[in-house]
Amino acid sequence: MPRPLTEQERQQFLADKHVAIMSVESDGGRPPLTIPVWYAYEPGGNVIFFTGTQGSETRKTGLIEKAGKLSISVQKEDLPYKYVTVEGSLVRVDRPPAAEDMLAVVSRYLPPRAAQKFVQAEIDRPDNKLVLFVIRPDRWLSLDFAE
Repeated sequence: MPRPLTEQERQQFLADKHVAIMSVESDGGRPPLTIPVWYAYEPGGNVIFFTGTQGSETRKTGLIEKAGKLSISVQKEDLPYKYVTVEGSLVRVDRPPAAEDMLAVVSRYLPPRAAQKFVQAEIDRPDNKLVLFVIRPDRWLSLDFAE
C-alpha cells in the first residue's frame, strides 16, 4: 500500500534533483498552465525558479504574478514510484535575478562549467528580461509506493 512521506522524507525528495511540473491558474477560460521547470530547494526553505519575459514565458510570468500561488510536482518515474506536490504562495519576485540565485537552480541540472556559461549567457542577453520566483510551501501532498 502506498503511504504518505514523512516531513523529512518529502523535504529531502523535493531537494533531490528532479524536473518540477509547475501549474498555475490560467485566464480566459483555459485550463491551468502546466509546464516543466528547473528549480532549487533546500529542506525547510522556499522553492525558487526563474524564467524570461518573452514569447510564451510572458504569459507564464503574468499568470504567476496574478495568481500569487501555484503548485509544483516532482516524481520518481521508476519503481518504486514516489511523488511530492507542493502548493505554495509567491513570496518574492526578483527582476533581474541575482546570478547566484540562477546558478543555484541551473547547477542542479548542468555540470559546473556549463551551468556558469548558461547563467552568464542568459544575463548577457540584451533581449531577455529574467524573473526569479520564490515560492513558500504551504501544503504538501506525497505518496511512496515502496511498501
